[in-house]
Amino acid sequence: MNTDATDGGRTLGDGTRAVRAGLPEPVKYEPTLPGPVFAAHFHLPGDPTGPYTYGRDENPTWTHLERAIGELEAPGEPEVETLVFASGMAAISAVLFSQLKAGDTVVVPSDGYQALPLVHEQLRAYGIEVRTAPTAGDAQLSELQGARLLWIETPSNPGLDVCDIRRLVDAAHEAGALVAVDNTLATPLGQRPLLLGADFSVASDTKGMTGHGDILLGHVSCRDPLRAAEVRRWRKIVGAIPGPMEAWLAHRSLATLQLRIDRQCTTALALAEALSKREDVTGLRYPGLPGDPSHTVAASQMRRFGPVVSFVLPDKAVAERFLGGLRLVDDATSFGGVRSTAERRGRWGGDSVPEGFVRFSVGAEDPEDLIADVMRALDRAAG
Repeated sequence: MNTDATDGGRTLGDGTRAVRAGLPEPVKYEPTLPGPVFAAHFHLPGDPTGPYTYGRDENPTWTHLERAIGELEAPGEPEVETLVFASGMAAISAVLFSQLKAGDTVVVPSDGYQALPLVHEQLRAYGIEVRTAPTAGDAQLSELQGARLLWIETPSNPGLDVCDIRRLVDAAHEAGALVAVDNTLATPLGQRPLLLGADFSVASDTKGMTGHGDILLGHVSCRDPLRAAEVRRWRKIVGAIPGPMEAWLAHRSLATLQLRIDRQCTTALALAEALSKREDVTGLRYPGLPGDPSHTVAASQMRRFGPVVSFVLPDKAVAERFLGGLRLVDDATSFGGVRSTAERRGRWGGDSVPEGFVRFSVGAEDPEDLIADVMRALDRAAG
């Protein structure tokens, strides 16, 4: 079922869209969401004129999910194409390596996802110039001259800085560069990069899109059919494809996306407000807080501010005691799930953060229970 932007002239809400996105037209006695199709090959007599030929190229379960994500990324724009991948890094790599060649220049955030430096090494090995600048203050603008691609991550992970997507897109396009936005933290319900002018919207759907911490998945959405074909070709070459079961689980999970995200964002703001009153918490960041340095820009382009709150405790020992004292929060290195998670990011060594820096992902627990657990753990950690 191709859910249009409106129903009888009335704009559909995010919850309605999430519940119905990507469903096929109803067939009597058939399930509303067909089960996963497990197939390495398909019956293929004569010339290969149909959509499904070989399992590395296409799969009906992917098709339903890709249509669903496309409807969330750009409601009412059926020309937008989405491709799903085995992980978020597979999706990121597909854009970078399908769009860049030796001699090109790419501009990336210096404060982005921890695995990006590994990608930088590979890009440079292929003869591609990599320039970096922070997310805050739209600093990447200063590096655009001669660039082929601008990579934006907003809000940034884990620092939660925000840049002005429209401003950066306009400047990049004027300079002849394409723009890709890592939209993992916001999800399409929080921010729609394609509607803000970006050429690619990319995400790790391992996080908020699927929200249960049980599958790895990623996607790329774009409006230009030539760019989509290039990304598709890269996926075929490297075989970075999701399993049908993972794709089916992801589609099923989208039905609760609006319910999950709204609960998480509401609680994240309440948690940030509670943390702001504590003297032992510094460096508090949440784009939804009116006093946050990124709030003004975030409010101009984000529809929801995401589930992640970051803050700094006095040192490593206090942070570890805090994490160890939590009862309703898992110490894990992901975010966006229905179960709250938190971690001391300094343990990985890849982020430029203090030893006491904590990235906290708010889940779907009752707000009162979660905040009480956090406050109790902070009190004990400080003692």
